[in-house]
Amino acid sequence: MENTTEKSEFKQSLSLFDSTMIVSGSMIGSGVFIVSALMSRQLGSSGYLILAWIISAVITLIAALCYGELAGMMPKAGGQYVYLKEAYNPLMGFLYGWTSFMVIQTGTIAALGVAFAKFTSVFFPALSTTNILIDAGFIKISAAQLLAIAIIIIITFINTRGIELGKLVQGIFTSTKLLALGALIVAGIIISMNGHFISDNFHNMWNAVPSVNLDGTPASGAPITGIAILAAMGVAMVGSLFSSDAWNNITFISSEVKNPGRNIPLSLLFGTLIVGVLYILANLTYLAILPLHGSKEGIDVIHQGIAFAKDDRVGTAAVSVMLGNGAAFIMAALIMVSTFGCNNGIILSGARLYYAMAKDKLFFKQALKLNSKGVPAKSLLFQCIWACILCLSGSYSSLLDYIIIASLLFYIFTIYGIFILRKKQPDVIRPYKVFAYPFLPILYIVIATAISVDLLINSSGTTLPGIAIVAIGIPVYFILRKTLAVKSS
Repeated sequence: MENTTEKSEFKQSLSLFDSTMIVSGSMIGSGVFIVSALMSRQLGSSGYLILAWIISAVITLIAALCYGELAGMMPKAGGQYVYLKEAYNPLMGFLYGWTSFMVIQTGTIAALGVAFAKFTSVFFPALSTTNILIDAGFIKISAAQLLAIAIIIIITFINTRGIELGKLVQGIFTSTKLLALGALIVAGIIISMNGHFISDNFHNMWNAVPSVNLDGTPASGAPITGIAILAAMGVAMVGSLFSSDAWNNITFISSEVKNPGRNIPLSLLFGTLIVGVLYILANLTYLAILPLHGSKEGIDVIHQGIAFAKDDRVGTAAVSVMLGNGAAFIMAALIMVSTFGCNNGIILSGARLYYAMAKDKLFFKQALKLNSKGVPAKSLLFQCIWACILCLSGSYSSLLDYIIIASLLFYIFTIYGIFILRKKQPDVIRPYKVFAYPFLPILYIVIATAISVDLLINSSGTTLPGIAIVAIGIPVYFILRKTLAVKSS
């Protein structure tokens, strides 16, 4: 296998800064402002809450370092799809592409679009999810769903105008939300100096008293220990891992990165490190100005605490302590910026994955065509259509529950692929080799496998459907191959 950048009409125009903005911008959506509420209810401990975010940050960073080696040796459009195909076989690559199109990429795009709309309704209540515009019995369409579709179409159109415009939008929105999140953390830490919640929350930080059981039912109020803690950690980390996902999207656009052997590994390192640190600091800020435990019937944000923040909007609750009544508007604006930028990165990069599949005749052949701006406009269109259908179906929220198990499994297989490729293709030039090999790849595989097993045991209702979506891709693959064979004969 030749170690050269893919010969195509793609233009290498993404710098290290652009690539880092895509990595970090694709990771930060609305999750960090919301998921800590459910995690707090499941864990009931400030220590384990922060530990869950630390573990998520560490394993994400390890995975990014591992992907750096693969990206350096195979700087091709499609990224992870190509790595799986090269390490295993075309079927494995297709299963990843299939799952990405059906759930991982498009489901996330739909959910981010609706999240944008939900927070827009803070300023314009008519755009709320409760404002049903069409009720056909079997389907209900809200104003928020239509706005979500409009946003997805707008971002898709922007990215058909060329990579230069797409990276400009990504740079502006990602820089803005990184600075805003950093400012909120600093303000929270300063304000917390006069409070008592730091000592309250960390006085007995390892005493875990969950508010809910792993199946969502009210907990007994008794502390949990041992295996029960490990089980709770695995399930709770769905929130922190989902909030940290999509970092791998930069690998889909490897063909458009300048000096990919250097810049992709570095952007993966910098992007995941920046986001991981910000997420941990954000949660420390929540704990510095809000009580961990609270009550569903609490009369204000202090009495509701992190665990029972209204609509799980922990970020809004924290900002309301800092800035008062304008918090809802400030956080709504920040999350609108955050979700828009996140969706831009995911939409931009995802289309390159389907382009790579089309090259192997495993996706619509029109997805292979680049427009006059040098971008796969038809691939962007197919992605847009399916994401919009998911918005209309209302199924995006349940699909998101299936994403983590599917993502973890493919991450495990991809990182194990490093061992396979070092034996299978020992002479291929690797501009970057994963640090502390084989320790770091093995560590990731062990931790990710443990989390996956935990989810299969304790959260089968959401993990089994995710595995089923992957499995459905197997017959689809063989049907596609058979159909193509008939057409070519």
